[in-house]
Amino acid sequence: MSKALQQLLDVLSLEKIDTNIYRGVTPETTNKRVFGGQVFAQAMRAAQDTVDQERMVHSQHAYFLRPGDPMLPILYEVDAIRDGGSFTTRRVVASQRGKAIFNTELSFQIMESGLSHQADMPNCVGPEGLEDDSVRWAKLALLMAEKDKKRSSINRPSLRPIQIRSVNPVDYQNPEPRAPEQLVWIKASASLKEMGVAEDPGLHRAILAYASDFNLMGTSMLPHGVSFMNPKLQPASLDHCIWFHDEFKTDEWLLYVMDSPRSSHSRGLSRGSFFSRDGRLVASTIQEGLIRLHQ
Repeated sequence: MSKALQQLLDVLSLEKIDTNIYRGVTPETTNKRVFGGQVFAQAMRAAQDTVDQERMVHSQHAYFLRPGDPMLPILYEVDAIRDGGSFTTRRVVASQRGKAIFNTELSFQIMESGLSHQADMPNCVGPEGLEDDSVRWAKLALLMAEKDKKRSSINRPSLRPIQIRSVNPVDYQNPEPRAPEQLVWIKASASLKEMGVAEDPGLHRAILAYASDFNLMGTSMLPHGVSFMNPKLQPASLDHCIWFHDEFKTDEWLLYVMDSPRSSHSRGLSRGSFFSRDGRLVASTIQEGLIRLHQ
């Protein structure tokens, strides 16, 4: 587990090749395109490197423009749009072969006190005793035909640095229509402190940004009895947004609460909320995904 998490930490450690220009790589994968959460998090790390450490990212809004090629490095160019008295704004464009594959804007703020309220954390079972999603995928792999196994994302390395335990697991092989809601517990697969990683709130936010892309788009397909294993499905992230409300540790369990209020025109909208074990709402996310079904 720690080896997989170290690989993620390496992926989030970008090479600075010029002023405000960074290069990121993708770990070896069987996927034909780069995992969206990776590009989202790498862009955040590039922007964070250009901002004073006392200013923390509080929101990020992004669009996925083209599929990323996992065999090629990704260049991240940061535009230092504004450095204000309390807020800092950055724009980042990720490109391959001279073409933009992703763009995003981020806002940073000096932490301050103010009015505060939040939604309540749902009452559900804790992560202890729940089966890890990677274990369920491994069991499913034994039951699947070889051609279906290749189509599925069972072997994707992006699952391994993050532990995911579903409170109400989805039957991906034989999905049935159900309410567009999911509860999953997530955390990094090892302790960052025990791995010798210095305390860095910005890194915890980048890891959560990376993990926020798991399960979210699939929530919008639940009412239709469709899963990612459907050979007629063409899925893709279109945009992704995240807001950070409070401090947290990604190597401690967080409850990811997801719902989908609407799907139409081959697009599904999904929302997510991250709660700490003590009930604090620490982050929120929204994503619209392409969920096109071919005849």
